[in-house]
Amino acid sequence: MSAPYLLLNPPYTRLCGYTRGKAATVFVQFLSLSSQFHTMVNAIFTTPEPGTVVKPIYQYSEEQQTHIKALREYADSLLLDPLDPYHKWELRWLNKLDTMPRYMRAAKWKLPDAKRRIEETIKWRREFQPELIRPDEVKIEAETGKILLNGFDKDGRPIIYMRPGRENTETSPRQLRHLVWWLERAKDLMPPGQESLVIIVDYKSTTLRTNPSISVASKVLTILQQHYVETLGRAIVTNLPMLLNFFYKGISPFLDPVTRDKMRFNPDLLDLIPKSQLDSDFGGDFDFEFDHETYWKQIVEFCGIAEDGTRLEGYFDGPKNIQHAERPSQQSDADTEPGTASPTSTSSTTVSVTSAGETKALASPEVTLATPELIEAS
Repeated sequence: MSAPYLLLNPPYTRLCGYTRGKAATVFVQFLSLSSQFHTMVNAIFTTPEPGTVVKPIYQYSEEQQTHIKALREYADSLLLDPLDPYHKWELRWLNKLDTMPRYMRAAKWKLPDAKRRIEETIKWRREFQPELIRPDEVKIEAETGKILLNGFDKDGRPIIYMRPGRENTETSPRQLRHLVWWLERAKDLMPPGQESLVIIVDYKSTTLRTNPSISVASKVLTILQQHYVETLGRAIVTNLPMLLNFFYKGISPFLDPVTRDKMRFNPDLLDLIPKSQLDSDFGGDFDFEFDHETYWKQIVEFCGIAEDGTRLEGYFDGPKNIQHAERPSQQSDADTEPGTASPTSTSSTTVSVTSAGETKALASPEVTLATPELIEAS
């Protein structure tokens, strides 16, 4: 028997000593509490667990910094004309602290290769314009929660859950734009110093009909490996049925060695993700109840995405709730041997812990940047 029935049915109200007016007041309070509980159950994580040490944090040698500077000068020579509407978005991407270092690391510090890679990505971004994907363009793709951004791993990487079994649309270019939209939102949620993310692919309830084709998968891999270089921190596959083993054999030729090394099949997720931030479907304590409208509203509002895909005032450089601090100094330490950890003191920054639309009951913790790694140029 429902609580509303008990509260408003005369025999029960008399038994409880309530007048109908009192019962109505209690009922309103009940609805309010239910709404608050529902909001908490549906609230998303937008920062890592308190005490998280963000890593890896890189510190570059003088030679590497010279390469990074040279790559930036080359990228600047490719910039669109300032009068072009996309110019400010292209410049915004080039100005991000991680862009040049990621492309140099991906190219194994070979400058000609890094130039080639970044030029290809600049061309792709001009055509795709990932920063300007309108929420309404891809919202239908998100109705079933087949891709969810929620929680962080133990190194402060945002987590993207992919559930092919929840596929709700036919194959189209919009599916790829939907994926890229989430990659950009994951970038928005990265705490200061973090450059990578985690993707968990859950094949529970996936069938041959809902599983993406090898053609679509190869396009996804192309985007991840060529245009979001050094962004995939971990790729985790769970609940893969024997029936779909052929799928991974089919996409294997499209996996570069770096991506393949980051893939793990059915690991213990609690070794990688705090229990408080891991979805309960995977053994965590985070009992997230997906409601499409509530979830979508939280993501769009937290990231400050306007209806036309641009950013609301004050959100051009990212969400207001994440204080984008600069990284530890990237100046080399003359007393540090190449290839060893820098003795530079650990840097830290304070990030307010909130969920979009609802503040979590947590004190403002420190999310710490790990001691930078001095990477030897090769």
